[in-house]
Amino acid sequence: MGWPESVTLSGAHATLRPLLPDDHDGLCAAARDGELWKLWYTAVPSPEGMAAEITRRLELQSRGSMLPFTAFDGAGRIVGMTTYMNIDAVHRRVEIGSTWYAGSAQRTPLNTECKRLLLRHAFEALQCIAVEFRTHRLNTQSRRAIERLGAQLDGMLRAHQRDAQGHLRDTAVYSITAAEWPVVRAHLDWQLSRPR
Repeated sequence: MGWPESVTLSGAHATLRPLLPDDHDGLCAAARDGELWKLWYTAVPSPEGMAAEITRRLELQSRGSMLPFTAFDGAGRIVGMTTYMNIDAVHRRVEIGSTWYAGSAQRTPLNTECKRLLLRHAFEALQCIAVEFRTHRLNTQSRRAIERLGAQLDGMLRAHQRDAQGHLRDTAVYSITAAEWPVVRAHLDWQLSRPR
């Protein structure tokens, strides 16, 4: 088995299960909730492109560079996708990315708990030295969410890559290190314990 191995991660508000081709219809419904593929600053698959995206992620998993998950809410409904990506087994680093959630699941405890589950597994089971997050410089909603986790801005990769329309994207790079994890974990636990 490669590093990291497939695993299911569960909490009170969310479950992350390894991506399966059978998740297709549920993922299409989740993407329709908010028409997420229409957002210009992020790359969410359309319902018509979902099968190809599932295949792409599973192929990257077979090459050892991605571990994709399907996200479920507390009621067991598929609400999106997330991954460990840019996996570096030698240096024990992963990026949490290629994440999207249905419109109705956004700004709920689900995203916080998904990140908490992934970070805990990365630092406590996989013994990562750092976990990275990347997003479009202009995706202020994503940047605020990453900063609320306690991640620090490492810097900006200017003219880093092209988006689906061919425009150059500046990428904001954030990370949490193993030394920072205990404080970040306490902060996330506090966020999840607050009354809604």
